[in-house]
Amino acid sequence: MAWGSDTALYQTAAAMRAELPTRLAAGPRVIKRNRGNGGQGVWKVERLPTSPLIRVLDATKDTPEELTLDDFLRLCAEYFENGSVIDQAFQPRLSEGVLRCYMAGDRCAGFGHHKVKALVDSPAERAEAGPRLYTSNADPCFQRLRRLMEDEWTPQLTSLLDIARGDLPAIWDADFMLGRVQADGSDSYVLGEINVSSVHPYPAEAPVKIARWVADRLQLKR
Repeated sequence: MAWGSDTALYQTAAAMRAELPTRLAAGPRVIKRNRGNGGQGVWKVERLPTSPLIRVLDATKDTPEELTLDDFLRLCAEYFENGSVIDQAFQPRLSEGVLRCYMAGDRCAGFGHHKVKALVDSPAERAEAGPRLYTSNADPCFQRLRRLMEDEWTPQLTSLLDIARGDLPAIWDADFMLGRVQADGSDSYVLGEINVSSVHPYPAEAPVKIARWVADRLQLKR
């Protein structure tokens, strides 16, 4: 899908040990447990040019540390006890913020834009971090993202995963980072994660969209 990026799934610590060094050779990576919140279990990892050590930055901290790869793998061992680990290429435009698209079923219910400090190296850019700012689904800044979510990506997602339209959650969201600027000057978007079980807070306009989606589903079940 067009929202994808260079991403790997490690089901075991052995797979991570075998594959991560090759991926690090291509550039910084973001390592995260497959389920979590608040940046817990999320790391930026990169090779050091003149050292066998790697630099790791915990998303809940401001200062990186240098470790051996084995030491870092030991830190991640617990993530495999009841889950797996996601490995994504680090997105250089992260400091420009994360866009959250709130969905009611297959329709966009609003947006949130959040300047983050997690995994951002520059102290000046971290200082710009602030609360998530919410807007309606009519915000002109995000209409291209809305069209992509409603007309392309959500239909592709439901088709690939064999999810019936009526089985989509009444409220869910997708977090995007900005990818490379395209030839026509428009932004591309890289999926960071999808949230389903815990989606709150959300834009003030979203409850109307959620209620309409639920009402439509109830009508179909009558």
